[in-house]
Amino acid sequence: MGDPGPVAGDGDSDDAGFAEGDIEEVIELEGPEADDALADEIDEIDLGNYGDGYQGDEGAEGDMEMMTDDADVVFSKHIGSVFCIGLDRTTQSLAVTGGEDDKAYVWRLGDGEVLMECGGHKDSVTCACFSHNSALVATGDMGGLVKAWDVNSREQVWEFEVSDLEWLDWHMAAPVLFAGTVDGDVWMWKVPSGDCKTFQGHGCQSTAGKVMPDGKRLSVGYEDGTVKVWDLKQGAALHTFSGHQGHTGAVTCMDCHHDNVLVMSGATDGTARIWNSAAGKCVSGYTTGPETGGDEDANSVEAVGLSNSQPLAAVGSLNGTLGVWDIPTGVQRHKCSHPGGIVRLAWAESGYLLYTSCLDGVTRIWDSRTGATVQQLTGHSEEILDMAVSRDGSVVLTSSGDNTARVFNLQKPER
Repeated sequence: MGDPGPVAGDGDSDDAGFAEGDIEEVIELEGPEADDALADEIDEIDLGNYGDGYQGDEGAEGDMEMMTDDADVVFSKHIGSVFCIGLDRTTQSLAVTGGEDDKAYVWRLGDGEVLMECGGHKDSVTCACFSHNSALVATGDMGGLVKAWDVNSREQVWEFEVSDLEWLDWHMAAPVLFAGTVDGDVWMWKVPSGDCKTFQGHGCQSTAGKVMPDGKRLSVGYEDGTVKVWDLKQGAALHTFSGHQGHTGAVTCMDCHHDNVLVMSGATDGTARIWNSAAGKCVSGYTTGPETGGDEDANSVEAVGLSNSQPLAAVGSLNGTLGVWDIPTGVQRHKCSHPGGIVRLAWAESGYLLYTSCLDGVTRIWDSRTGATVQQLTGHSEEILDMAVSRDGSVVLTSSGDNTARVFNLQKPER
């Protein structure tokens, strides 16, 4: 692997010592038809304290419908696949789901009761997420119609239409929404006023994006394998990772470490990269293994994650491999096999647990110290398409091609 270069806590980062108030005047938005800057700039924002493998059961791969249903709540209001699921960031008691039926729903985890139906979309809702304070929900469909809803009043408060939508992400400390599109542009809006700014692409799709924890930068991945780190105030790319350092396939997923330095990306070429966003160079690179069955997408990396409590990175791919890597040395600690492709992964906010959701309809919890499975959560009869995990790791939400979303409460006595 060679010299991994600077890693977490690199002293060259201007943002490693981010303090309350630093975000002041970072986000300046301009209306699309106005020359005046946004009058009320975001001010006094407190980011708070953000901070051998399983071999499968006999016969589990062939008949998901015969599995035990471990879910405490099954949400079945959607007609068609449920493409996305989000958990509210404050009370951790509400979910939002979007589906093939061109609808999104906000509902309670405890009993599945619908609080709000988010209609009016013209295509499948593929993105749905809560704002930093859970006051707003954003929903976006494949056709590019993006809407925002007030959770308390249960009414739509804003909408905007872009080209075909690739991803949505809220700012972690302000009512500012980001979206990446098929034409490569990235949009930034203040909601509900709609004041906006765009970060222009370079001729290919913007396929993944993640706001960095400092609230001042945005990491974006593109179809040609490029990764860019954008300055939100200046609207300029601080770093562009491409060429021999970058991916040769489309970027599919991203994660940002809470240290504000490390950025991780995964791509369809079966590789994952960790970038030092301060030094502007690659720290580590990982591959998911040799091609399988001649399918060029078989090793596509669909999920990546950086642990907040250990110097570890996780890589999940469509070939069913979960790799757990040591960042400073570049050594793979564990290779955990799944009977189907991995679509989502998440680290516990603290501790050593790692969660994966899979095309076999099963969510698994892993011990990153040993590479062994701690628990399996079953119940879906089709592939899992999205997953969310509560801050304390006690609740797992999944959405599936079986037209349902499920809530798994891991604090039940029998578990």
